[in-house]
Amino acid sequence: MTTSTADLAAGASRSPDPAAAARDERLRRVSLIARLMRRPELGAVAGLVLVTVFFGLTANPAMFTLAGLMTVLSPAAQLGILAIAAALLMIGGEFDLSIGSMIAFAGLVFGALIVVGDMPLLAAIVATFVFAGLMGAVNGQIVIRTRLPSFIVTLAFLFILRGLSLVGLKWATGGSTQLRGIGDKAGTGVVRELFSGQALEGLFAWLAQANLIAKFPNGTPTVTGVPVGVLWFLAIAALATYVLLRTRFGNWIFAAGGDPNAARNSGVPVNMVKTTLFVLTACAATLVAILTVLDAGSTDARRGFQKEFEAIIAAVIGGCLLTGGYGSAIGAFFGAIIFGMVSIGLTYTSFDSDWFQVFLGGMLLLAVLFNNFIRRKATGER
Repeated sequence: MTTSTADLAAGASRSPDPAAAARDERLRRVSLIARLMRRPELGAVAGLVLVTVFFGLTANPAMFTLAGLMTVLSPAAQLGILAIAAALLMIGGEFDLSIGSMIAFAGLVFGALIVVGDMPLLAAIVATFVFAGLMGAVNGQIVIRTRLPSFIVTLAFLFILRGLSLVGLKWATGGSTQLRGIGDKAGTGVVRELFSGQALEGLFAWLAQANLIAKFPNGTPTVTGVPVGVLWFLAIAALATYVLLRTRFGNWIFAAGGDPNAARNSGVPVNMVKTTLFVLTACAATLVAILTVLDAGSTDARRGFQKEFEAIIAAVIGGCLLTGGYGSAIGAFFGAIIFGMVSIGLTYTSFDSDWFQVFLGGMLLLAVLFNNFIRRKATGER
């Protein structure tokens, strides 16, 4: 019995070369450390650990009580909502420097609809989101159609929206840059409770009765509930992480930011993805505006000042590359918590709170250097 050349070739195809298989990176085993190093949020987690240790050694122990934790989470939540939206946009390869000014502008629109237009709260919220979404779509379409850098386009809208906020507030108030009375006009009810105040108050009252959390001598818990903004923050972080890691749209975001031309050739609707992300950043700024306006009962032209830079820094700390195509929503979540810990934690120490500005610049520089180092190690670049 003879064996043909075809049979030998077929046998060779059925028995792959072990050396070739070893060279195939798809079959190569990756260590746990290597897998962890490839995670975009590694730097943010490490930073959070270091910041926690630092304040554990230098801050008043009251910072780590339940009341102190809620004090930290409140500003972290507002920044985190912005940072997560900014992170998605950065992964998609674009920037939005107008989100801070959008907070002031959306606050103006929302307040004017309620106070001047006498609109019901729910209708005012919906109208504000629709209007802000349209502004975000305009941002995106200008970037796509003109092919100008989103940095330049949104920088222009940073000033445009801030100026419109000033002019609009003076028109609505007869000369003032602050619009008051929004809280009284908004009224009460379920819609109001979704966007302001404390949540889970019954749970915290029960925990105090069971002596599971601190309470005052009269039995009232020292912490009456969780700020509603914190729940929004947690929900948005979970949803954004799921979308990025488990959905087709999440794959499109990475593809659009990594190599737009290749993504288009593969059938990815890059223009739609980018426009949608600009709308999301505008809506995130609007959500922060509504949360803060209803809690304060007023709005002003300075609201959201420089939040665009803090949001981008939090996203970069969370692992987003400035070149796009790489990043993490949960990393931005941790980055925002770091900001909250430092901004509030300094008040629990003997350090001057003005060191916060130094921290912002230092963390941005360190995060960029760290992310570049990790990316090169993970991809084998030199």
